[in-house]
Amino acid sequence: MEKQVMSHDDDVFIPARHIKSGHVMTLFTWARLRNFQKLPTPVSRYFDVADDARVLAHCYWQTNKQERPTLLALHGLEGSSDAHYMRGLADKAYRRGFNVVLLNQRNCGGTEHLSSGLYHSGLSEDPREVINELITLDHLKSVSVVGYSLGGNLALRLAGDYGIETPPEVSSFCAVSPTMDLAACVDALERKSNLIYQWNFVRNLKKRMRRKARLMPGAFDLGKLSSVKTVREFDDAFTAPYHGFLDAADYYYRASSLRVVKSISVPTLIVTADDDPFIPTEQFRHPSVEANHMVRVIITHGGGHCGFFAGKNSDFDGYWAEQSAVKFSESNITIQPNKTDRTVIET
Repeated sequence: MEKQVMSHDDDVFIPARHIKSGHVMTLFTWARLRNFQKLPTPVSRYFDVADDARVLAHCYWQTNKQERPTLLALHGLEGSSDAHYMRGLADKAYRRGFNVVLLNQRNCGGTEHLSSGLYHSGLSEDPREVINELITLDHLKSVSVVGYSLGGNLALRLAGDYGIETPPEVSSFCAVSPTMDLAACVDALERKSNLIYQWNFVRNLKKRMRRKARLMPGAFDLGKLSSVKTVREFDDAFTAPYHGFLDAADYYYRASSLRVVKSISVPTLIVTADDDPFIPTEQFRHPSVEANHMVRVIITHGGGHCGFFAGKNSDFDGYWAEQSAVKFSESNITIQPNKTDRTVIET
């Protein structure tokens, strides 16, 4: 698969001049403070996604929200609705007229008390339930889904799980730096050069499990926690057995969106970088990806992991992937409830 770019010049990603590598891009955008002074205060909304699970979303509603398109955003591993890219998406989409729903996955964003269990990378049932409520209860007519990293895998997994039965109100999916082949991504994460990312993920996973155990005494055995040094070890000890997988390898195989991408039936955009420290590009050249004409892949030169900072100017804050995700969502709006034409409209 050749690297693809969008259809006009300002949609070609060019990294900011002072950012020379994927590591620098990743860390720079993770640490850089951002302000969103024009965003209104979000409305908190709870969704019951299972008998023992409730999730929290922070929502930005437009006036006459039923007549506006909606963007549902999914965060990455140990992220939340407060992640900079989530608020960046909200800022850009809200200014373009979208309702925006920033969804916290189970236990994320300080919601450990709302669910009895844990989340995992392929738990597409949760955003499916959220979308179902937005359509049936709120009567929203066009929903676009955008996910970052683990949330990108979740978005693609949901798109594939829907398949040809995708609700007509669901207009598009976009995945930025998605962990589409979980095993390959965890393998890459274990490289020595990625020690800082591994350490940060594991540190936060352990903190969350300790908070969870304090809230629900006796529900989780933390005896193995002290020996966990990698994400794979955490998944072997906690994620896989809790969700009924045989082990981490079984979990990675069954939860990976790469297994279902061939079934995606609505316009879908994947954005990834050739220098992402732990998202190998080979997964995006898989035959099942290349064979699906509804899936478009953009592999940028530079960008890091969930970074894609192009440099700020008076009209643009520099966060290219957020801009591209919102433009793609906008170009595929299906606001008419009976609309069946899902042809991608290039902007």
